[in-house]
Amino acid sequence: MTEKPLILVTNDDGINAPGIRTLISVMNTIGDVVVVAPDSPQSGMGHAITVDATLYVNKVKVDDGPQTEYRCSGTPADCVKLAIRELLNRKPDLCVSGINHGSNSSINVIYSGTMSAAVEAGIEGVPAIGFSLLNYAWDANFEASKSFVENITKEVLKNKLPDGVVLNVNIPNLPLKDIKGIKVCRQAKGNWVEAFDKRQNPSGKDYYWLSGEFINLDSGTDTDEHALENGYISVVPTQFDLTAHKFLKELNTWNLNR
Repeated sequence: MTEKPLILVTNDDGINAPGIRTLISVMNTIGDVVVVAPDSPQSGMGHAITVDATLYVNKVKVDDGPQTEYRCSGTPADCVKLAIRELLNRKPDLCVSGINHGSNSSINVIYSGTMSAAVEAGIEGVPAIGFSLLNYAWDANFEASKSFVENITKEVLKNKLPDGVVLNVNIPNLPLKDIKGIKVCRQAKGNWVEAFDKRQNPSGKDYYWLSGEFINLDSGTDTDEHALENGYISVVPTQFDLTAHKFLKELNTWNLNR
């Protein structure tokens, strides 16, 4: 009898978020599932880790599924570290993160707790996928995502991923019949034009509320943004080696040792 793959599930919206509950239900059809997820929302935390506070992990039962679940007081990256180093009896065959409530395409990947959890797994040598739905609402409908999440997961388990590469999967907020398919893409060049709304609390103390607008600066037709705008799921192979390899040769011509 072939051993089922061990699948680690995490997210950044918190263990009770509808997105991760959907992801767990899909993963239960594929392998043995262990969930280690934050006890509260951790969106926008990026790859933050807890170094100056205690971490708490409690075994919980959120629903009646067969998965084993742990609620963690830390960040998404903390969850993956604790899972691999402390909670699992063997290295997982796969880590899936999400399904995030909101986009992690283009530059959003830098800030994403969802993708940082996947990247942390990749650093540990575990194949990983981050899944996101382009709907920020808590009550977002994830039904149309299920079949695609299942197929992509099975393909990763079957074909493996290169060392240092994880997948960033974004799903348009469309009914199943309107999703045209999947496109393998590059990350679009874009950024956020941000502003801080300055306010005062009842005691007269100033505080700030971040707001902003995403600007797509990329006119290419091979990008994640283009795919999503045209009704396709985008799949971007993402590497966590941040070296600008194309610039190494030129940088070596500089007189840095003067």
